[in-house]
Amino acid sequence: MDNYPTSWAPRQALVVSAWAVTALLLVGVVADVVTGDRGGLVLFALATLAAGAFAAHSTLVRPRLAADAEGLVARTLSGTHRLPWAQTRTRLRTTRRLGRDGVTLEVEHEDELYVFGWLDLGEDPRDVLDVLSTLRARG
Repeated sequence: MDNYPTSWAPRQALVVSAWAVTALLLVGVVADVVTGDRGGLVLFALATLAAGAFAAHSTLVRPRLAADAEGLVARTLSGTHRLPWAQTRTRLRTTRRLGRDGVTLEVEHEDELYVFGWLDLGEDPRDVLDVLSTLRARG
C-alpha cells in the first residue's frame, strides 16, 4: 500500500468553510430576530439549518470510506459498516444532468448500497476506485 491513501473524507477546508458559513448565517438569523424581519428570518433559518446539517454530517462521519487488506469500512450516520472484499462490489456510475457528467462510486454489499461522490471522498471517485482495485488485488 505504498503511498496510497487508505481513507477518504470531505476536504477539511470544505468542512471548515461550511461551519464558517453556518456561523455567518446564524448572525443573519439573530439580526432578523432583532429587526423583526420575519421573511428574512425564515430564509436565514432554513439556510442555517442546511449549512449546519452539511457541516455536522461532514464532521461526524469522518472518514467516509477506508480500505485495508480485509475490505472496506464505510461510515454513515447510523454507524460504521465493515464490508469484506469477498462480499463487496465496487463500480463507478456516471450520470448526465443539466449538461454535466456526475461520477459516483457505488459500493454494494449484500442488500446495502453506499454511494460516494467527490464531496464525500474529497477526491475524484475514479481515482478512489483505482486505489481500491489495487488494494483488493493485493488483499
